[in-house]
Amino acid sequence: MPALNPPRPHTETLANGLRVTLRHIPDLKRSAAALRVAAGSHDVPLAWPGLAHFLEHLLFLGTERFPTGQGLMAYVQGHGGQVNARTSERTTDFFFELPPQTFADGLERLSDMLAHPRMNLDDQLREREVLQAEFIAWSQDATAQQQLALFNGLSAAHPLRAFHAGNRDSLPVSQPDFQQALKDFYQRFYQTGQMTLSLAGPQSFDELRAMAEAFSAVITSGEKALQDAPVSLMEASDKSYQQVGERRLDVLFTFEALPDSSSEALAFLCHWLNAAKPGGLLAKLQDSGMADGLKATPLYQFAGQAMLHIEFKLPANATPAEIREQLMDWLGFFATQQDWSGLRDEYAALLQRQQQASSALQLAQRDTEQLETGLSEHGVSALKEVLKQIGAVDNFTGQWQLPAPNPFLRAEAPLANAGLIRGQTSAHRGLRTFAQDRSRGRRERSPMQFSQALSGNTDEGAIYLRWRLDATPDSRLQWSLENNLSTLREDARQAGVEFSFSASGNEWLLKMTGLQEPMPKVLEHALTELNADFPRAEPTSPALIPIRQLLKALPERCLEHTAVSADLQQLWSSARWDGLATGLSAPTQAAMGVALSRIPGTADSQLTPPTSINAQHLWNTIDTDSSEHALLLFCPTATQDISDEACWRLLAHLSQTPFYQRLRVELQLGYAVFSGLRQINGQTGLLFGVQSPNVAAADLLEHIEHFLRGLTDLIHGIDDSTYLAQRQTLADQFNSATLPNIQAAELLWQAKLAGHSSDYLTQLPEAILKIDRQALLAAAQSLRNAEGGWRCLANAACPGAPWQVAK
Repeated sequence: MPALNPPRPHTETLANGLRVTLRHIPDLKRSAAALRVAAGSHDVPLAWPGLAHFLEHLLFLGTERFPTGQGLMAYVQGHGGQVNARTSERTTDFFFELPPQTFADGLERLSDMLAHPRMNLDDQLREREVLQAEFIAWSQDATAQQQLALFNGLSAAHPLRAFHAGNRDSLPVSQPDFQQALKDFYQRFYQTGQMTLSLAGPQSFDELRAMAEAFSAVITSGEKALQDAPVSLMEASDKSYQQVGERRLDVLFTFEALPDSSSEALAFLCHWLNAAKPGGLLAKLQDSGMADGLKATPLYQFAGQAMLHIEFKLPANATPAEIREQLMDWLGFFATQQDWSGLRDEYAALLQRQQQASSALQLAQRDTEQLETGLSEHGVSALKEVLKQIGAVDNFTGQWQLPAPNPFLRAEAPLANAGLIRGQTSAHRGLRTFAQDRSRGRRERSPMQFSQALSGNTDEGAIYLRWRLDATPDSRLQWSLENNLSTLREDARQAGVEFSFSASGNEWLLKMTGLQEPMPKVLEHALTELNADFPRAEPTSPALIPIRQLLKALPERCLEHTAVSADLQQLWSSARWDGLATGLSAPTQAAMGVALSRIPGTADSQLTPPTSINAQHLWNTIDTDSSEHALLLFCPTATQDISDEACWRLLAHLSQTPFYQRLRVELQLGYAVFSGLRQINGQTGLLFGVQSPNVAAADLLEHIEHFLRGLTDLIHGIDDSTYLAQRQTLADQFNSATLPNIQAAELLWQAKLAGHSSDYLTQLPEAILKIDRQALLAAAQSLRNAEGGWRCLANAACPGAPWQVAK
């Protein structure tokens, strides 16, 4: 993990014009690159909407040196990393994260795809169909259309009002004029003067700089190209407007000619607008029944222009005019603070905490955006200008107050005589470690296990608490519990701890990851809130695309169904709990004593094995309220043996790129196509997913089954050296030196649920390296024969035998 106050990154401009930022942090387990190109959808000629996004897609389609199966996406996924890209109004971002030993090869692929794209017509025609499918989904997505409608109050001449999605009609690939425009856009903007490269990792500064130089040498040199400044955001003298929808109010402020530090000023203002502490804007609106929620976000920033969006979630019969009046009154109160000194100190502390808890990729992305760790003096001046343009005056009538300090941001002194607390009472038996239990020959399993598989000498840790219930909590109760934790969850996030409280069937899971120092206190507060009485509310959640709805439903469908209950106290009274803590130091474990004594329910170390569906074909129909077709196929292992899991992992590793290539690139079935290994409630399985605008679920399933029938040929087609190399690459992903602690913690939790021993992270790579070709072929046969069962989730009815409707 980064040090408490990570040093500022080194920034320089190389001789050929490439701007680089380099951040050396020895304790990082991954390395990351974030490349920003100063060109986006608003820089495209008006005749060709979507061209910038189209180009971003084309760059991933392989080069002469690194074809698709060897390019950046396949390479990063094959080494257990993450990769993505994003086209915005005025920027295009490419970013990836890899283990340090493979990072240079990933960076080499990024530079090659940017410098030598093939861009042949066949590739373009196929990829245009992907954008067409995305366009159809976007045009049918209520949330996306609602977001687009927010710009309706702007000048019709501003590019925010224009169409930029890109589809079959706006991307006439076969026309020479379009090809010339694509070439001109690429040559103008994809050169060093338009790029900022940020690298973060454990490598030395000299190593990072050498990699940046090697990257730079491949990219075409060029001077910075001016991006045309847009027209004014609004034509009228009024610089704000509002929109009233069903149970929501959107207030939008526009700004012109803001100073350079306006981005940090707007981020600071939004943070305090969003604070839900007593005496603040949201608290007063909620107490008076005027609004249920508030979210302030900068929508757009470029060349001194900006938009601030404040969304209010409304109860029935709300009065928008009163809400707007309260908003302006609070802004007037906020404007009277003397340079916001106290708020600036708290804000700087939370940004430092978040930076301390950031991954390599998050740090690289932050450096590319050149974000400050607080509100600077220039930011103070910019904030005053923002408030001036809003019209906030130092005249207010409400009884406002500044938010109370975050209780988790200040580190507490270590406990005296800190050490592991050992079972003074039955409630505290969980404070023994795996090692202590084994050394004393104890046969029972502790309900709260402190794993020694991860070092407690880092800043990171993880805590999992699970309750098994006699009934399934109803959706209204679950939503109310999660809503009641929202303020606490935000305070914890600001302090470097991510936590969630989720339900799957008749199980509750409280999960915390991040900086370990605040965790005992966060856990204590969370348990108090979970036991407290609170008002019930109707569940609301943003609409998800069909495939995401299926992914959300999958864990619950893998558990046995029980009766539904809304009685919180009854659920707690019969609940049985167990848990796992990883990476925690002795002082942190000792500090958890109070929290562990307050866990509701009965401690229970008896594990129940994951539900088996061996040889069954179970079909779950999920209504996604969409015309698009979506399907998930989950194929569990036949046994819980670690050798089966190892084979399934190698099958997933070898088939991921071919599956994507076949269904997404060659067959053009849809834009959401993926496969990989998933662990759900301790059950290991292969997961395949597709969303398509025009191919029915039954046909999608047939394409997946056809791919699975070809696995034997795929395995036979891999030569011995490649097979051994791929097997080693997979095993290396579980090397403790490069496996991020949060990922390791999730693996250990799933291993606990599956009944594996505490040295699982040592056994797994060893089991992978023992897989010979015959064992893998046998695993592929077991997969095809559904020996572990198949579970399908789709937004379509069960097609009939061999499938049966799941109960």
